[in-house]
Amino acid sequence: MKSTITLAATMLALLPTLATNAQDNAPPKTVCQTDPGFRQFDFWLGDWKVTDNATGKYVGNNKITAIEGECVVLEEWTGLEGSTGKSVNYYNPVNGKWRQLWLSAGAYAIDYEGGIKDGKMVLEGTIWYYAAKKEFPFRGTWTPNEDGSVRQYFEQFDPSDNSWKAWADGTYVKS
Repeated sequence: MKSTITLAATMLALLPTLATNAQDNAPPKTVCQTDPGFRQFDFWLGDWKVTDNATGKYVGNNKITAIEGECVVLEEWTGLEGSTGKSVNYYNPVNGKWRQLWLSAGAYAIDYEGGIKDGKMVLEGTIWYYAAKKEFPFRGTWTPNEDGSVRQYFEQFDPSDNSWKAWADGTYVKS
């Protein structure tokens, strides 16, 4: 009995040392986990149901996850009518910009970059339509709303009248 009490007392005395050693063995945080720029798009993370703002109809699901040690944001879209697409998003701490490359089975790609402006994520770049072999300036804006939803508004530049036209307008609500 005395040896059991001695063993228990010794273990309790060593507990703070063991806990400290366990913390010391934790891998160091990466720049992606410590630089606040990498957290600017965190409002978009989650599993979402997406509604088309023009029609009010539920159009699909979008899963947004932080991967690769929180250095990359992966988007996985599945539309109700069978459309799919994925994007890879990352923050570049050297130039202070976010970049997204979107690829879709719908035969187009979007590559754009930017950052936070007035509380919204705004990216600008180019959309390429493969079959038509055409490209146009393109802009995406993600706005976090007070209720936790996110508005995603896309515009494509129309050179025929030198103006930006709505391309897609949706609201994301957590599923």
